[in-house]
Amino acid sequence: MKHKKILYFLSGSAIVAVFIAILIYRTLFGINIIVYKNNQVIYIPTGSTYKQVMDSLESRLIIKNRNVLDWLAKKKKYPAMIKPGRYVIDKSLSYNSLINLLRSGRQSTVDITFGNFRTLNQIAGKIGRQLEADSSRIIGFLSNDSNFEADGFKKENIISLFIPNTYEFYWNTDAKGLYRRMLKEYRLFWNDHRLSKAKENGLDPQEVSILASIIDDEAAKPEEKPCIAGVYLNRLRRGIPLQADPTIIFALNDISVTRVLKKYLTVDSPYNTYTHPGLPPGPIGCASIEGIDAVLNAEKHDWLYFAARADFSGYHYFSKTLAEHNRYALLYQKELDKRKIFK
Repeated sequence: MKHKKILYFLSGSAIVAVFIAILIYRTLFGINIIVYKNNQVIYIPTGSTYKQVMDSLESRLIIKNRNVLDWLAKKKKYPAMIKPGRYVIDKSLSYNSLINLLRSGRQSTVDITFGNFRTLNQIAGKIGRQLEADSSRIIGFLSNDSNFEADGFKKENIISLFIPNTYEFYWNTDAKGLYRRMLKEYRLFWNDHRLSKAKENGLDPQEVSILASIIDDEAAKPEEKPCIAGVYLNRLRRGIPLQADPTIIFALNDISVTRVLKKYLTVDSPYNTYTHPGLPPGPIGCASIEGIDAVLNAEKHDWLYFAARADFSGYHYFSKTLAEHNRYALLYQKELDKRKIFK
């Protein structure tokens, strides 16, 4: 009888132990974290404390038992292994899986698209809204020549580093990391083929970007870009000032200007291509890939001038002589007057 009692006791204890083991297993390894909505994003800023991380988790996710999560995190030494970043929780997780994810640092990337921005401030603003690094830190880094002069850039042409495209970044990328990543992409873009094409035209990559940025503003019709590039290259080779109206608007720092008046042509600026021969110090915007390739594959012709057509179609008349160009320009100016466009 006594042996039976012992047997019953041991059997009962075993059942309880199994029950407790199952309960512990389900608590730690079962589905215990419920996402509020699909793809919940957890941001862990650089320098975050363990408490800040736990508070963030609790505010973004439904956690059944924070004490258990806290116990497991400490058991796994997570408080000493906090890795900043952007973590996307796209499904319900166990406590164990969540801590493993955060410990591993396997954060989700952020896609950032650079378009044809006109200024570094616009680029920094776009990045600052999507990465941990704020726009002021990015601008501060990109305004200091010592950060990139060894790579052949200066603050006047550093915007050429940003080739318009979509790139993946880690959310906690800082200003220096941003620069190093874009430099890598820049060097991939400027492959041997493009470098050879630039050299054929007597330009380096930064000069190509400067000219391309002007052409991007001049050409409403993409198919005209190689032809316009040919005009500017002809002028550069002959020592004729570019006389590019977009550079005047850039020098005025007034994008509302739709008509470049004669009085604007004397603006005191190194970007005034009416008074300064050659290329301006830097791009007047983020040159498009299309604009860059238009310069590299510029049409070979004898034209030295172009004027917008008076039908406002976006196309241009191209001329070899100033007299012919002036006739086309006068037609366009009369149409501007007719449409009461005076600024």
